[in-house]
Amino acid sequence: MKRRVYLVDDELLALEELKVLLAPYEDLEIVGFSDRVEQAINDCNELRPDLIFLDINMPGKDGFQFLEALEEVKEVIFVTAYDQFAIKAFEVNALDYLLKPLNPKRLTEAIQRFRSKVQTAEETTSEGRLSADKKIFIKDGEKCHFVPISKIYLLESMGNYVRVYYENHQPLLHKSLTYLEQKLPEELFFRANRQYMFNLDYIDQIEPYFNSTLLIVMKSGHKIDLSQRQSAKFREITGV
Repeated sequence: MKRRVYLVDDELLALEELKVLLAPYEDLEIVGFSDRVEQAINDCNELRPDLIFLDINMPGKDGFQFLEALEEVKEVIFVTAYDQFAIKAFEVNALDYLLKPLNPKRLTEAIQRFRSKVQTAEETTSEGRLSADKKIFIKDGEKCHFVPISKIYLLESMGNYVRVYYENHQPLLHKSLTYLEQKLPEELFFRANRQYMFNLDYIDQIEPYFNSTLLIVMKSGHKIDLSQRQSAKFREITGV
């Protein structure tokens, strides 16, 4: 199965070089590329690539602002001429950080890291989802929580962690939101965007928002706005 790849760089020569370097990897399919950030945002929201190769220092929006504009991000490898952004790159859960000019060996290592992570995720998914009557164990510092899944009303991505909201507690779980999306019951939890996933049973209000989108108001008071795509998906699932 080929993995879908998208390339973003404001330099056309850099895009061409990357396409040449990626050509030998037969399991990767370049589904798009752009030197314009806004076009790349639209493309990635439409194509939902498995992996994005992304420059950081670009006009209009930098690489981090680009990621914030996406509805969903699976895996990202930064490709940049600047090394001062490395720490911030890993704070946003980047898979790797490659410096220009690209070293083919480092590129291979990054791709191998991507392959391993995808394989692990697939093996995890194949194990099946947890049911709503199960509990999950969370060790947050010195405190331990044994949390009923049905009582979790909100999950918030915090880099390499997820903040789990249940009752009056908000422990941190060392997992990604994508991992939890694959494990928690899909009939109970809805992935709103990159940052949030919420429990349908804890919705207080559903309000119309801008451009046919929806605003979800939770019983806890949290307000979560859905993109047009996710609003349509929510309507389809819930019939609202």
